[in-house]
Amino acid sequence: MSVQPVRDPGLQPERTLLSWRRTFLGLVVADLLIWRSWGLAGSQPGSIPAAGAPDYLGICALTAMAATVVLGLCVLVRGRELRRSAAAPPAVLIRWAAAAVVALAGSTVAAIALGR
Repeated sequence: MSVQPVRDPGLQPERTLLSWRRTFLGLVVADLLIWRSWGLAGSQPGSIPAAGAPDYLGICALTAMAATVVLGLCVLVRGRELRRSAAAPPAVLIRWAAAAVVALAGSTVAAIALGR
């Protein structure tokens, strides 16, 4: 029977968790900027959409918020996994995180285009 040596991960899990947190912080900042532009656009006279017309900046803000919440959950799950072991993250976690980043990027670009 062979005994496998215990792997010493060093600081890699801590650096990984810090990078996930930095990414999340960047997304929160982008989310807040979208919400700010939506609030500023709504405070201008004549900027309220007509009845039945969609508020596209509001849709961007809600999409950004949902993406930020999803990525926040991904950061929490990955942080718990890294505290337990240094194993690779599950593919589904990476897919959700990537989808959240793409959704937030799309809503940010749309909010910039609509904010002018």
